[in-house]
Amino acid sequence: MKKVYLDNASTTAIRAEVIQEMTKVMAEDFGNPSSTHSFGRNAKSVLELSRKSIAKQLNATAQEIIFTSCGTEANNWILRSAVVDLKVKRIITSKTEHHAVLYTVQALQKEFGIQVDYVAVKPNGDIDITDLVELLRQDHKTLVSLMHVNNETGTVLDIKRIGVICAEHNVLFHCDTVQSIGKIELDVQAFPIDFLVASAHKFHGPKGVGFAFVRKNSGLQPLFYGGEQEKGLRAGTEAVHQIAGMAKALELSYANLDTERIHISELKKYLIEQLEIEFPGYAINGNQDGFYNILNVLLPLSADKTAMILFHLDMKGIAVSRGSACQSGSIRASHVLAEMLSREDLKKPSLRISFSHYNSKEDIDLLIEGLKNI
Repeated sequence: MKKVYLDNASTTAIRAEVIQEMTKVMAEDFGNPSSTHSFGRNAKSVLELSRKSIAKQLNATAQEIIFTSCGTEANNWILRSAVVDLKVKRIITSKTEHHAVLYTVQALQKEFGIQVDYVAVKPNGDIDITDLVELLRQDHKTLVSLMHVNNETGTVLDIKRIGVICAEHNVLFHCDTVQSIGKIELDVQAFPIDFLVASAHKFHGPKGVGFAFVRKNSGLQPLFYGGEQEKGLRAGTEAVHQIAGMAKALELSYANLDTERIHISELKKYLIEQLEIEFPGYAINGNQDGFYNILNVLLPLSADKTAMILFHLDMKGIAVSRGSACQSGSIRASHVLAEMLSREDLKKPSLRISFSHYNSKEDIDLLIEGLKNI
């Protein structure tokens, strides 16, 4: 049985070149980068070359890249320090954000009594920018936290426009770019953005490592203490092999971006064509022109098939999801779709299908066949 992996928004397969790079570093550059002897200096060199490589891809400076364990850690750190150290009194976000942002904001509201405002979300998943501008008329020390590409629907935020609006109102702008980095060009000098976060396993790198872009002179302070690593902002010995793998993965993602984006876009188009033929009553959750590697579809199947649809597909070796992998064990409806769909549609089966360059049309055919047999 051929296995089909169409859950790339959850995690991606590590590129062979990345595994080779990590293996080399683990074997040859195992020193502690904080040590002053030659073993430590070699590891430090790998670390800083990786930092420069990542910074180059984003048109940032190396000093603006801080390594973390993942996007969730980076989100927690930035949002908490904004409240504690930068004295932010209000956070504006949306109810369709990843829980790494939503739960952090809720915890900060409970702990510090900050004001939290949720910008309106349109039925297609887009942020209501008119509502955002209206919210920004209030005169508070504010941070706006909105994700670039929604991890469940693929809805794309115009971060350049949002960045300009935030700058005009003199508020901080934090953006969760976990789903977009490595899959779309990002130039941090081209738009006003204060903080963004990334996670390596979303762009064919290893799990357990990510980074934050923190614009220089931001004033952020550490989330936890114990060492002077990462300019004193993130204590703990750096995972050099994972960081080197992340840098290699990002470099390869951008080197192959055009050809892989065309391939993936054609697969998504092909899937839509097949859905129109085999499931004419289907609907796309979110914007029709959403991100090229994510398609969230509402299937014209009875509500009683919702609970078992993933199980049946898995039995056929097909991996898709109903939403974020971080809550895949939950039987609750997606909090993202809950903001967009009617109560009746929310009961029906929706699937998130997410592609990578490793997928083929044969994978799509097997998925369609699997759905037809449910």
